[in-house]
Amino acid sequence: MGGEKEDPQKLKRIAAAAYDYENDPRWADYWSNILIPPHMASRADVIDHFKRKFYQRYIDPDIVVEPMSFSSSSQPARPSATSSSPSNEQPRQQSSGSTNRTSGPSSTPGSNPTSLRWDRKTIQFSVNAWVFVVAVLAVIPLVPMNLSHRAYRLSFMGTVCSSLYSLYSLYGKPRAWNLQALQVYFQSIIGTKDFIYFIYSLTFVTSHLCLKFALIPVLCRALEHIAKFLRHNFSRSSLYRKYLEEPCVWVESNTTTLSILSSHAEIGLGFLLIISLFSWQRNIIQTFMYWQLLKLMYHAPVTAGYHQSVWAKIGRTVNPFIQRYASFLNTPMSAVQRWWFR
Repeated sequence: MGGEKEDPQKLKRIAAAAYDYENDPRWADYWSNILIPPHMASRADVIDHFKRKFYQRYIDPDIVVEPMSFSSSSQPARPSATSSSPSNEQPRQQSSGSTNRTSGPSSTPGSNPTSLRWDRKTIQFSVNAWVFVVAVLAVIPLVPMNLSHRAYRLSFMGTVCSSLYSLYSLYGKPRAWNLQALQVYFQSIIGTKDFIYFIYSLTFVTSHLCLKFALIPVLCRALEHIAKFLRHNFSRSSLYRKYLEEPCVWVESNTTTLSILSSHAEIGLGFLLIISLFSWQRNIIQTFMYWQLLKLMYHAPVTAGYHQSVWAKIGRTVNPFIQRYASFLNTPMSAVQRWWFR
C-alpha cells in the first residue's frame, strides 16, 4: 500500500517542477510576500520548496509538501513559521480570505500598518461593491432619469472591468499573439463564469437599450463576491457581526437560489430583445449575439444546470400549445433546436 501512495506523489512533484511559474502572475505576487532572510531567498532548494507550496495552494492541493529544515540558518523561527501551514504563506496580505487578521503584527513587527497590500481579492471586492452600489442606484425608482441611466451603464462597465481583471489574474495573457495561441487561450477561458459575464455586460453597456431587468444577474454576482469577502476577512469585526453577518450568511447559503434567479433573468432578456425587434429601438446584431451567449450559457458547465432547468420548464409549458394550436411551427422549431444543440 505504501508504494501505491508514493507513485502519485512522485508524478505530482514532477508536474510541480515542470510548471511554468514565470508566466503565472500569481507566482510573482506570492513570492514577493514570502518573508525569509535575503541569504535564504537566493538558495535553489528554498525557491523550489516555495514553488511546491505555491503549486499546492493554487494548482493541486493534494500534493504533499514536506517541511523544510533550515539547518544552516541562524534565524529558523521566521521561515519555519512561513512554511508550516498554507495560511501563513502570505503574512503581509492582511485581506486574504484564509489569513488570520491578528497574525500580521506578530509576524512582521516592524512593518508599516498603513501599507495594506491590495491583492486580487481586495480589488475584486472593491470593484464589486462599487458595482452593487451603482446598480442599486440604477433600479431605485425615485432616482432622476439621467442619473439612473448613468448608474445603469456604470454598473455594466464595472462588471466588465471586474471580469477582465479576474480573467487576467487567473489565466494571465496569451503566450503569443498569433492565431494558434489565441485559440488555445480562448478555449481555456470561454467556458468560465468571468468570461460569460464579461460578454454579457459588454452586450448591454454598448447598447442604446436600457433594460433595468438586465441588472439582476449583475447584482447577484456582485452580492456573492461581497458576501464571501466580508465573511472571510471581517468575521471578527463587531460591526460585521452586528449588521452584516446575517445577510452575508444568507447570501452564501443561497447561491443556488441567486443562480436560478440570474438564469431566469438572462433567458427572459433574450425574449425581451426579440420583442424589441418590433420597435424603433431594435438591434438585430445585439439580439443575435445575445442568443449566441444564451447558447453558450446552456452548454457551459458553470451555468448549464440552471439554464437547462429553465429551458426544460419552458418546453413543458409551451410545447403542448404548439402541438395543439400551431403545429406549423414544428419545422422551424426543429431547425432552431438543431442550431441550439450543435
